[in-house]
Amino acid sequence: MNRRVARIKAVQSLYQIDMTGVDYDEAIGTVLEEDEEATPFLTSLVKGTMAHTDEIDEHLNGAMEHWTIGRVANVNRAIMRMAVYEMKWEEDIPVNVSLNEAIDLAKGFSADEESGRFVNGVLSKIAESLPKE
Repeated sequence: MNRRVARIKAVQSLYQIDMTGVDYDEAIGTVLEEDEEATPFLTSLVKGTMAHTDEIDEHLNGAMEHWTIGRVANVNRAIMRMAVYEMKWEEDIPVNVSLNEAIDLAKGFSADEESGRFVNGVLSKIAESLPKE
């Protein structure tokens, strides 16, 4: 599985965890095809995002005006949390790649045409605040 597919499956897993409270192993297991195995990247995205959710949410809340993370659509919340995790803790991935992938995911998962712009605005603010490499 390539990284784009891993990101899609990670968002599906994070959404499921957020909605049902299942643990990450169960969530990942439900999004995999019958003969498919989780890649280290997929597992890292899900486990890492869950391990840093409180800090990630602080970044997200700080970047949103007149919004809180609790008001954001569930799928966009999963996408943005994963993207912030990726930008801060996955050092081998350039920040702009994480940002662009998150925007594409938001456009693909949401029926709301504004989702991509909203995700872009919030994550761009966070990206600007990160230390330059």
